[in-house]
Amino acid sequence: MASKVFDRQTRERAWLLYAWCRACDDLADGQALGYDMRAVDDPRARLGEIRRKTEAALARGNSGDPNFDALGVVAKECAIPRRYIEDHIAGFTLDAEGWAPQSEDDLIGYCHHVAGVVGMMMALVMGVASEDEPTLDRARDLGLAFQFANIARDIAEDAANGRCYLPRDWLSEAEIDPGALMAPENRRRLVPLIARLCDRAGKYETSARKGAAALPFRAAWAVLAAAGIYGDIARKVVASGEAALVRRVSTTRGEKLRWLSKAFAQARALR
Repeated sequence: MASKVFDRQTRERAWLLYAWCRACDDLADGQALGYDMRAVDDPRARLGEIRRKTEAALARGNSGDPNFDALGVVAKECAIPRRYIEDHIAGFTLDAEGWAPQSEDDLIGYCHHVAGVVGMMMALVMGVASEDEPTLDRARDLGLAFQFANIARDIAEDAANGRCYLPRDWLSEAEIDPGALMAPENRRRLVPLIARLCDRAGKYETSARKGAAALPFRAAWAVLAAAGIYGDIARKVVASGEAALVRRVSTTRGEKLRWLSKAFAQARALR
């Protein structure tokens, strides 16, 4: 929804980047367009496929998969550094290895790989200079905000597929066994931890908004809209309490449209 307010070139480049990110994620998680996650039997083989297709797209522009070839196009047009691409794939590597965070710092590192660096690549797509580190840092913060909200929303779905992104020291403090995360007796104890995730998401969202002033008007409008729409997911998760563990939280079309309107005014104010 937010991407529709970009100028045409930025919008199409954003979609090219998203096509690759989405394809990688679907391969790693056994999903279709981000839905119906399932545990996969061959995580390392899937990681190998991600790496092979990505390398082919970057080297020759022809991987045999248009979603990966999309990366080859946008990486060339926007001079996306190879290290950003490798950073993103490193997140899928962690999942393939069955990694779990021991501390909040571990979790932040993981969120950087799977979402923060995507924010940095998106900033380059929007025309941010590669040496503009303050703006790139704020773009990273938006990715972190999105991922903390994702994790808070998807606790139950992740658990059903053998994953848990709550730091082990948080679980220890709450006296929750990671192996019995969704046991009925643990749901009440999970609520404060989910709220903690959403609090972190809110702080990163606030930080990310500061970077919008460095963007062209339509890019700032899109970023502020996306921040609000995704921020609402975290806010709804907190408001839902235990119910968020049994029903996937989402935002309605009307809520998205309201954020587009609100973000337009916010972007105008930045000018």
